[in-house]
Amino acid sequence: MAIQKYKHASKTSFALGATLVAELFNARPELIVRVFLRPVEKHGADLDAILAKLRAKNIEIVESKKAFNILGAKENCLLAAEFTKPEAKLDDKTPHIALVNPSDAGNLGTIIRTAAAFGYKNLCIITPAVDPYDPKVIRASMGAIFHLNIVQFDDFANYQAQNQSRKLFAFLLDQNATQLDDAEKPADQNYALILGNEAAGLPKDFAAKTGAESVFIPQSDDVDSLNLSVAAALAMYHFSIH
Repeated sequence: MAIQKYKHASKTSFALGATLVAELFNARPELIVRVFLRPVEKHGADLDAILAKLRAKNIEIVESKKAFNILGAKENCLLAAEFTKPEAKLDDKTPHIALVNPSDAGNLGTIIRTAAAFGYKNLCIITPAVDPYDPKVIRASMGAIFHLNIVQFDDFANYQAQNQSRKLFAFLLDQNATQLDDAEKPADQNYALILGNEAAGLPKDFAAKTGAESVFIPQSDDVDSLNLSVAAALAMYHFSIH
């Protein structure tokens, strides 16, 4: 089976680097299609340990320099795994993170990693948006993507229609909104934290249209807004401990 550079429409994607391959193997080994190994004279002990685990599960290992050239991997990338994109379903009994039109691969990967760190398992993405299975996103997530349920919707109304009883917290640049420190999550954990895209955030009428509670993260006037991944981290941290 020939290898091709990742495309959005592809049914598979790639985890580039031994650390990401190990994370994929530990979390979702059943998704792995095959693994590529860059030909080198000597492997380190950590790489040999990963290879041993892969072989024990009878996962195909293909030694090929060409594969890494096609994938655009850096010279120090010695291992890459092709995996099937999972079909996920959001858990309706635990909190959701909802991102409306995120556009930056680094931001999305960082948010995924932060979500996993704070125990959030469900991420919904409203398209158009950056592809969560772009290898750049996977790398930015440091493999945390394999611990989340990620579902994409073509508009927020479709998401809300499937989650009608969920309490919504919309993060807006509105100083009349509830300040983050005062926002209280439902006792049943049935809520979603909603953030807009990097350039425009959420529309000003988003809360009115969706019935969401507007939440504002206080900041100085020296900047116009927080980076999306920073705002998401603050939101997740607050709601995870209160």
